[in-house]
Amino acid sequence: MTSPAIRIPFTGPLPPALIIPPSAKTIAGAIDAVSAFFTSPPSFHLRGVDVGSNTQTVLLTGAGISVASGLSDYRGDQGTYRRNTSYRPIYFHEFTARHEARKRYWARSFVGWPGLVSARPNSTHHAIRDLGAKGYISSVVTQNVDSFHSVAHPDLSTIELHGYLRSVVCVSCRNQFSRQEFQNSLERLNPAWAEFLARMVEVGALDTRNPEEQRKKGFKLNPDGDVDLPQAPYSTFRYPSCPTCLEKPPRLKDGTPARVEVESDGAWLPTSNAGILKPAVIMFGENIDPAVKTAAEEAIDDAGRLLVLGSSLATYSAWRLMERAYKRGMPIGIINVGGVRNETMLFGDPELGLTSKLGGTATGHVRCSHPTQDILPTVVSMLPDNPR
Repeated sequence: MTSPAIRIPFTGPLPPALIIPPSAKTIAGAIDAVSAFFTSPPSFHLRGVDVGSNTQTVLLTGAGISVASGLSDYRGDQGTYRRNTSYRPIYFHEFTARHEARKRYWARSFVGWPGLVSARPNSTHHAIRDLGAKGYISSVVTQNVDSFHSVAHPDLSTIELHGYLRSVVCVSCRNQFSRQEFQNSLERLNPAWAEFLARMVEVGALDTRNPEEQRKKGFKLNPDGDVDLPQAPYSTFRYPSCPTCLEKPPRLKDGTPARVEVESDGAWLPTSNAGILKPAVIMFGENIDPAVKTAAEEAIDDAGRLLVLGSSLATYSAWRLMERAYKRGMPIGIINVGGVRNETMLFGDPELGLTSKLGGTATGHVRCSHPTQDILPTVVSMLPDNPR
């Protein structure tokens, strides 16, 4: 029996990025280094089943690759946890336990949803598609919940480690429903908020095609699809119940029937003890589905190298995959602006002559601190098809 994986953020500051090789400090040098990373022969240190065929790379992607699509990342360029120090995500235990916390979450998500659904995959996602078509990518494990991967490359295996925002799921019965239909219900239940949102859309405050203009108007679309709304009257916000549980209340753990009560227009009432809908994402503090955890581990074990794109590996669920890859003897590549969790533990410190503390033996690592869209599209244009 494997231990559960929980989405827990590492909130401390990160050290400056290491650069491996030193030539990767420039864009041109990074492009050459990443190209060589993809085409190098399998490491003779690689351990696992059928390692001789592992010429492909598994990708682990994070919020940084969606910045070019108009979404914010969690960390600034200097590695601090939040670009906006007032931003604090809602944790799973808060969401499930407190009606007021759910009001806050759904109000912010309601305002952020139009910007998220209008955002599109960018050149990094398309480069991943092309790398897959050329035979270099075995699969993608993403921490992102924006569904850009499945839109950009539906034929390339993608494991959504932290779930997705395109659906909502009932905490009680586990049925899923369309997030867009849920948005329509929120609009109906909150006419004043709907009017406010319409004004924001009209003036372009949520236009992900123009992030700078969006910031000037005081809004920022966060990676989990919500928007910072300082001083907003969250207490007035209402949300619907699970329609399945409303029609047929489930049984509680003690065997008694659950209670699902709503207002006359369908808004969930706090006298209920079931029928709560949450986003189909793994919230901070929530366990990752065991099947997803296993699939992510198998994706690591089935590849010959790991390339991290746009992630500081700040969540334990991502870091443990990195650790697994390194201990398998897989060459590691990281393209991420700013520092990465446990970076010197992973690579050592070339300037000080320090070696890795994780016990890995692989060589051929690559580490550069550039936006992925400045590197990956050029790399894919340079690479021939991978004969595998």
